[in-house]
Amino acid sequence: MVEFSLPPKSRVKPGKTWPAPAGAKNVKTFKIYRYDPDSGDNPTLDTFHVDLDDCGPMVLDALIKIKNEVDPTLTFRRSCREGICGSCAMNIDTDNTLACLKPIAEIKGAVDIYPLPHMAVVKDLVPDLTHIYAQYEMIEPWMKTDSPTPTSGERLQSPEEREKLDGLWECVLCFCCSTSCPSYWWNADRYLGPAILLQAARWVFDSRDEATEERLDMLDDPFRMYRCHTIMNCTTTCPKGLNPGKAIADLKIAMFERTG
Repeated sequence: MVEFSLPPKSRVKPGKTWPAPAGAKNVKTFKIYRYDPDSGDNPTLDTFHVDLDDCGPMVLDALIKIKNEVDPTLTFRRSCREGICGSCAMNIDTDNTLACLKPIAEIKGAVDIYPLPHMAVVKDLVPDLTHIYAQYEMIEPWMKTDSPTPTSGERLQSPEEREKLDGLWECVLCFCCSTSCPSYWWNADRYLGPAILLQAARWVFDSRDEATEERLDMLDDPFRMYRCHTIMNCTTTCPKGLNPGKAIADLKIAMFERTG
């Protein structure tokens, strides 16, 4: 069984406190989870007081400012800063979201920042994604065809066929949905979870792909897909506004229709 749990918040003790710069008038408090498994120490919650008059508007801006100017040991993932890479997914103010898309102004009081829940932690805000990426590889997320490539070099589809992929292709694999799903918390060793199942749907419903039956056979398992209990945390938390719950329901319908 793969261990995905974070230590309960009650076990996260107060850590260091970093004051705001002298003369700062618009100060926001950030409480950030700190954990280094190699140290053998329990996790702590460090407190940083940030001058918002000298900081960008998003939570990621504050994290970058803290790392650059206050504590260079703070560890987190980030890349595009535009909500298209999924790297900066974390739990902010009790919600799984992308730090680059979360405005600081939306958060009342102190900003609590934790890594994605129920994932092993590499360090601080960085979750270990080894297992979930292995699940992603399992669904073979590429176009599979047996027929010869058209002489034009392109496999065409109609606008109506292309429209069926809307709400699927936009996923950035941030895994906010899977790590908000109780079914995934309980069965992550066997249940693929909403992020991976949405990605599977992206290929099952692509008219150009010729491995639909093979893909559905792979999903036809008591745990891989059917552990979804339609809790819908996945849809509520998706920072891209997608609906993994619907994608899973559509996969179940496709499975039913092929078996009668």
